[in-house]
Amino acid sequence: MFIPKRILFEKDALKYEIGNNIYNFFKDNKNVEIIELHSNKIKENIPNDNLYNFYREGKKTLVVGIKKGMNFQSCKPSAHYQLPLMSGCTGHCHYCYLNTNLGDKPYARINVNIDVILAQAQKYIEERLPQETIFEGSATSDPIPIEPYSNALKHTIEFFNKSDKGKFRFVTKFTDIDTLLDINHSGNTEIRFTLNTNMVIKNYEERTPSLEKRIEACIKIIKAGYPMGFIIAPVFIYDNWKEDYRNLLVELNNSLPKDILYPLTFEIISHRYTTRAKNIILQVFPNTGLPMKDEDRIYKYGQFGYGKFVYTKQQIEEIKEFFNKEIECIFKNKIIKYII
Repeated sequence: MFIPKRILFEKDALKYEIGNNIYNFFKDNKNVEIIELHSNKIKENIPNDNLYNFYREGKKTLVVGIKKGMNFQSCKPSAHYQLPLMSGCTGHCHYCYLNTNLGDKPYARINVNIDVILAQAQKYIEERLPQETIFEGSATSDPIPIEPYSNALKHTIEFFNKSDKGKFRFVTKFTDIDTLLDINHSGNTEIRFTLNTNMVIKNYEERTPSLEKRIEACIKIIKAGYPMGFIIAPVFIYDNWKEDYRNLLVELNNSLPKDILYPLTFEIISHRYTTRAKNIILQVFPNTGLPMKDEDRIYKYGQFGYGKFVYTKQQIEEIKEFFNKEIECIFKNKIIKYII
């Protein structure tokens, strides 16, 4: 569970239930500074003499605000739309794509007007009838670390529990999932975990739970009857990478219950980075060992119009061949959604 150093409440955020939940949880904690904003100027309340320190102070900060615009962004290939519950993450993963999306906003932010957000989701569902509409709850965030005191995911899962054509999914590296285990969900919410090899977690995923702890949380989720999925990302090519990823898949299969209600889903994403992200990463993690030599990659434009440095076509094919073969051999009841 994330215990922030400071919480910034934007104007009127305390008029909402989630805002009050968070305030009441921390109001007597002398180690947490509570600041009620009047101008909604975030950066002025976070020490920011340089990016290195601003990143670390930002990661200790929770902003409680109100979502203004209600046009949801698309979210291919994960879902039809992003569901903007929150943004940011409390982990310190060197490679994180949020270094591009939220480079100057390293703090976690939660939107308290969840009923308005879910009402907009319902409009999108109705527009696409009779087809199903899938919403991604973690496109720009990891929502789990603040869930124990916000209950935003619980509220959302209960909303989709009653939906015939709406589906919800989110992904996390964190393990504070106990408050989600007794919710009626009707299989309409898929919970996924981001997994990686011990080498990647140790070197690039600071302040996140171990692989063992993540798998323990996965077992709880499956026993609670949720559809379960895994994002293996980012996949790095390094010495013995195939052996390490094979061991990861075998350990996962050996640990999970066999009587699962839904097929396990897999999404595999190879490592990529933008020039902007690289520049930020090198300022925030000056000693990082991330493989970011532009000459070793090819430059490719993505769906949002900006380019990324990705593995070569031959390397991507090798990654696809490896994971298709290994997942097919190791797991029985599974679906590989994509490998990119």
